[in-house]
Amino acid sequence: MGKFANEFTYRKFMEEGRELEFDRLFDGAVEKVKRELLGKKYPMYIGGREVIASEELAEYSPIDGTLIGRFQKGSREHARLAVEAAHKSFDPWSSTDYKDRVAIMNKAADLFSKSKFEVAAALSIENGKTRYESIGEVDEAIDFLHYYALELERNKGYSRKTSVGASSAKVSAGFQGAPGREEKVRIRLRPYGVFGVIAPFNFPISISVGMSSGALITGNTVVFKPSSTDNMTMLTGLMIYRIFKSAGVPDGAFNYVTGPGSDVGDELATNPNVSGIAFTGSKETGIGMIRRSYESGTQKTFIVEMGGKNPAIVSKHADLSEAVPGIISAAYGFCGQKCSALSRVYVHESRKEEFISKLLDGIRSIRMGNPLLKENYMGPLISKKALERYAASVDEARKSGRLVYGGNALDNGLNGAYVEPVLAELDHSNTLFHKELFLPFLVVDTYKNFDEALRKANDSEYGLTAGLYSKNKKEIRDFIKHIESGVVYVNRETSATTGAIVGLHTFVGWKGSGISGKGTGSKFYLQQFMREQSESVVG
Repeated sequence: MGKFANEFTYRKFMEEGRELEFDRLFDGAVEKVKRELLGKKYPMYIGGREVIASEELAEYSPIDGTLIGRFQKGSREHARLAVEAAHKSFDPWSSTDYKDRVAIMNKAADLFSKSKFEVAAALSIENGKTRYESIGEVDEAIDFLHYYALELERNKGYSRKTSVGASSAKVSAGFQGAPGREEKVRIRLRPYGVFGVIAPFNFPISISVGMSSGALITGNTVVFKPSSTDNMTMLTGLMIYRIFKSAGVPDGAFNYVTGPGSDVGDELATNPNVSGIAFTGSKETGIGMIRRSYESGTQKTFIVEMGGKNPAIVSKHADLSEAVPGIISAAYGFCGQKCSALSRVYVHESRKEEFISKLLDGIRSIRMGNPLLKENYMGPLISKKALERYAASVDEARKSGRLVYGGNALDNGLNGAYVEPVLAELDHSNTLFHKELFLPFLVVDTYKNFDEALRKANDSEYGLTAGLYSKNKKEIRDFIKHIESGVVYVNRETSATTGAIVGLHTFVGWKGSGISGKGTGSKFYLQQFMREQSESVVG
């Protein structure tokens, strides 16, 4: 049994003084992806076979509108065929020794590692991430594969034996605790069956691999649907399929279906042969899927993460040299298009002016433009719809408060939705403090005492991530005890609310951000993909 270690590609290159090589490898991978992958027509894969639909979906890069590829517009019937293929594959795959499934997931991790720069380059082209964000995401996918493999191995496939000894006493009728012969018992967790895995656009490698590997390694089969409608990430979804197949996942155990959520996603939610759904996306979509499932008379297990409206508190005892870079990173990295992104800050009234001044200095240094160029920190928004949401939010901030910085779309000669980062001062009651925006949009309010700060921070339907900057030990204790969020960071300079590390932080949503109270990258994640069975044999 090996020891888990995080991939940490960029950190290793930096520590070894090889940053120029890192950039050379990424830039070369970009050219290779453009040359070999872009502009082609791609099929779906159901039961290991190529499937072509009657209609296509054209996917374009948010960076400059380049055609990424033409993919299949899968229908309900395609989803049904994929469910049927996964259902047929369930018995042989679930009967495969858990050690063999562990070996396959570890091999998939190795394949991702060998091609990490190409996968990261495709990811950047597809959803507009910088090279650093993309490499970090591929690393996270590799970490998920190794970590879950190790967890299944450590727990011996989640199976244990126990027994009750024989008794010499005899009774004529049975009752609770009655004496009897020796009873051998095995307690094990068994897979449910077919899982629909419905992935988001913003982490189409790491979240997709994390959910899919959680289902596969525990013996379930998968129908995988990458984001296929407004915010498309079908090319990286195809790369995941190919790596799993090359690693040894058998035909039918993992199926790749592209198509709109209203057809493919809804079929997965209501099909009686689908036993579970793993989903990451909006609360509206997640709750709607659960409602549709139960209204249709099908009972499923749901493993969902549904976004956040994540706060940070800047105390009068804060070190602003830690707070400012952590807040900028969390709010504006990947244009705020992360469920863990920081979107609201509560700063003690005595520190407001100093905090905003220093924050402005940092924001002004952010470089925006083509994310494939290493000097740029912010690339484009994912879509024109996101740009419309940005414009509406800016109008609301101007109308109801003070727009401190930003608010303009940028014309940089690229055919993409490029915008300035926004900083606004508003009252906590404003809708921008409560509505998830998925934008580089940070709103700030003040507080008088720490209880007020906690009350405002917790005043949200979501409870995903939260941050605190304070050197006061009582405030730190009170924050950790009372904050209603699943992922909590204190005085974290690298990021106030983002960047959970597999094996170190668990990533779990409370309240409207999740359902199960169990997180990814944790010791409890795999158990959600299985149900417990007690097997007793006498004699």
